[in-house]
Amino acid sequence: MSKNVVKVSQERMYDIIKAPVITEKATMGSEFNQVTFRVPLDASKPEIKAAVEGVFGVEVKAVNTLIQKGKVKRFRGLVGKRSDVKKAVITLAAGHTIDVTTGV
Repeated sequence: MSKNVVKVSQERMYDIIKAPVITEKATMGSEFNQVTFRVPLDASKPEIKAAVEGVFGVEVKAVNTLIQKGKVKRFRGLVGKRSDVKKAVITLAAGHTIDVTTGV
């Protein structure tokens, strides 16, 4: 079985990994060696895997993605909508860790 290797430029790697998600639910994933990042809506799973491995120098076991649809909010009677957000839950191989509290 051949592995799909995606070539991603160094600049694109830093564009793909926008920010870590620091929430109670996301930090619970650390028990299972998981880290959650906010990524662009057009980023694919192989691209995300290549970016995390390239930027942090770790081995990625799996990438799960989800798209959180923006809520409709009202402020002083005016209707607005939050932007849609794509999140990537990265499962790291055993023995690898990413410290999201420090910068890249």
